[in-house]
Amino acid sequence: MKNQNIVIIDYDAGNIQSVKYAFERLGITPVVSKDKELIRKADKVIFPGVGEASWAMNSLRENDLIDLIPELKQPVLGICLGMQLMCESTEESDTKALGIFPVKVKRFTNEMKVPHMGWNQLSELKGDLLKGIDAAEFTYFVHSYYVPIVNETIAACDYILPFSAALQKDNFYACQFHPEKSGEVGVKILKNFINL
Repeated sequence: MKNQNIVIIDYDAGNIQSVKYAFERLGITPVVSKDKELIRKADKVIFPGVGEASWAMNSLRENDLIDLIPELKQPVLGICLGMQLMCESTEESDTKALGIFPVKVKRFTNEMKVPHMGWNQLSELKGDLLKGIDAAEFTYFVHSYYVPIVNETIAACDYILPFSAALQKDNFYACQFHPEKSGEVGVKILKNFINL
């Protein structure tokens, strides 16, 4: 595994440590930082997130990161709430987000248990991020809001209805599931990201 300068954006979001440990297990020590210059100079950037959307956007605003993230030119990987914040807006607290992916995040209806939590299958996989992953592999999800299927969808999942499990637009990649908690499948996805 080639060594790279990977920066995890630190805006006090919940899953930073588990993402950091996942990379350390691959022999890479990422830097956790809110320093704009460090983020700009990174080979790769991880935009994690667990928590509530409006709080997270306020935290990005307080750390002066809102304009920076959409301007990044290197590969960027959003995870869970990070993926949702890369969209135009979310129904969670009616929050305007970063607008990288031209889609609005919606809330699951209460037909089934919400949040969608646990292992679920991926389908309709495409692109380099998901290279070598079989359709029907399982990844780990925890979310009450979802991104509908759009042109940028590179993997789908089905819970109540089909939704985007992963997105890609230019250098921006995103997973609704947690690769850092998805066993061997997650390891493969993180390796693919490192090798982009």
